[in-house]
Amino acid sequence: MKVKIAPSMLAADFLHLEKSVDIVNKYADMFHLDVMDGSLVPNISFGFPIVEAIAPVAKKMMDAHLMIVHPERYIERFSKVGVKMLSVHYEAVRDPEPILGLIKSFGMKAGLAFNPDVPVEKIIPYLYACDFVLVMSVYAGFGGQKFIEETYDRIRTIKQAIDENKFRCRIEVDGGVSPENAHRLIECGADMLVAGSAVFKAEDPAAVIAAMRP
Repeated sequence: MKVKIAPSMLAADFLHLEKSVDIVNKYADMFHLDVMDGSLVPNISFGFPIVEAIAPVAKKMMDAHLMIVHPERYIERFSKVGVKMLSVHYEAVRDPEPILGLIKSFGMKAGLAFNPDVPVEKIIPYLYACDFVLVMSVYAGFGGQKFIEETYDRIRTIKQAIDENKFRCRIEVDGGVSPENAHRLIECGADMLVAGSAVFKAEDPAAVIAAMRP
């Protein structure tokens, strides 16, 4: 599987959303949709109206990252909108396994996201049930944060566990990703890179996306 670049629509130009959608359709691999509820994380982003606006014109896969409490309430609706990858936060659920199974039951790839203060050892027992894990390299809730350097070691640890157990689990990284650290993240084991500000705030988003590819 080639490394996929997933621009975060949280950093898109919402006054000209069609231009940001066009950038992803032309140059990237996935739409990353950050859904925040102001409860699990200290911010509110967007919900179904934005996802439903993007869905009909999205030529690339939609990847929804739910930073919300009670994610199980919305899983079916995200599948009906056309989302193909859906991640929920380890911090938001009492037992990740049933919710990962529920996501898969609606035909989506199931992911488990977790913040930098969650020990990797708490995630490893669930890797067998994940299609992917979303390693946060900043704290979930706001775009534009500084990349946390310890992320490299956390990715290596997860990658080692996946390889040793032959799990079919991919690694996605979100937060402060840019051309400056993308290649090192890939070397550590990342399969998917989420980048918001680095892409949409750039003068040449296409060049930034190209620079992050291996």
